[in-house]
Amino acid sequence: MACFIVSAVEAAVVTLVEKTAEKKEQKTADIELGKTEAVKIPLSRKLRWLRNMLLGGVVLLAFEHVWHGEVVPWFPFLTAMSDPADAAEMFHEMATIGVGMAALVTAAWACMCFAADSIMSRQQKEPTKTR
Repeated sequence: MACFIVSAVEAAVVTLVEKTAEKKEQKTADIELGKTEAVKIPLSRKLRWLRNMLLGGVVLLAFEHVWHGEVVPWFPFLTAMSDPADAAEMFHEMATIGVGMAALVTAAWACMCFAADSIMSRQQKEPTKTR
């Protein structure tokens, strides 16, 4: 009923962390302008990947819930909020299904970041081939 709210809240928190990391990376880049380091993917970009994955799921799930009439354009917006028994069921769904989906997306993102870092480090170790 409202499982997409968990991912939406996680996406909002990730956005705040992303913006903070972006500012910190900008300050670090300004200080270390002359230094040449190994190229690696910045944390802010990786967090943007996670945010986009979460928001994509939120949009799809919200559309599905609107389609089935569980989300309506009038207050209280969630049909389960009109009855206390339904509200308890909704909170249980958020705690189980919503948290599980958000954790699964975050785990997939972590695997994706690990793979991207592995590929970047492998490319830096290989000498360039010239013919």
